[in-house]
Amino acid sequence: KFDTKYPDFAKEPRNVRLGLAADGFNPFGNLSQAYNMWSVILTTYTLPPWLCMKESSFMLTLLIPGPKSPGKNIDVYLRPLIEDLKVLWDRKGVETIDVASGQKFNMRAMVLWTINDFPARSSLSGWSGQGYKACPTCTKDTPSVRVLSKTTYVGHRRFLKKPHKWRSSHEFNGQ
Repeated sequence: KFDTKYPDFAKEPRNVRLGLAADGFNPFGNLSQAYNMWSVILTTYTLPPWLCMKESSFMLTLLIPGPKSPGKNIDVYLRPLIEDLKVLWDRKGVETIDVASGQKFNMRAMVLWTINDFPARSSLSGWSGQGYKACPTCTKDTPSVRVLSKTTYVGHRRFLKKPHKWRSSHEFNGQ
């Protein structure tokens, strides 16, 4: 589908397709200590599957330290990376050398998807990661109920196609 929509990008096999992964972690492994690191990693899906998932193929683009998660302010840290990715996506791309042939060519790159958990997704997208609007499929129409002090999501099978037998099931909906 992408190749049909962007044939100029697809016709050059040396163009790069990327995945962007982001997540926070406690570098000291001590949960009682209030310190957080966020890593933003790019992986190249243009490489063969056996190689693109090796640690040596990951590109650590950002490491954000701090007493807590950057949250919605992650945009400030991501801005230089996004600007570089925009240049690589641009119609001209960036002139580089193909080491196999020794010839110059204009390389382009695009981000296929992001890889993250719900809190990271919330930070990257600006969308709610908890509460009443947390479902990425339902978005603003997330059906939920309060159970004690927690938000519980109901109708969580909405991502299934309409004729699917489990879509209309009310099991586990608290009903």
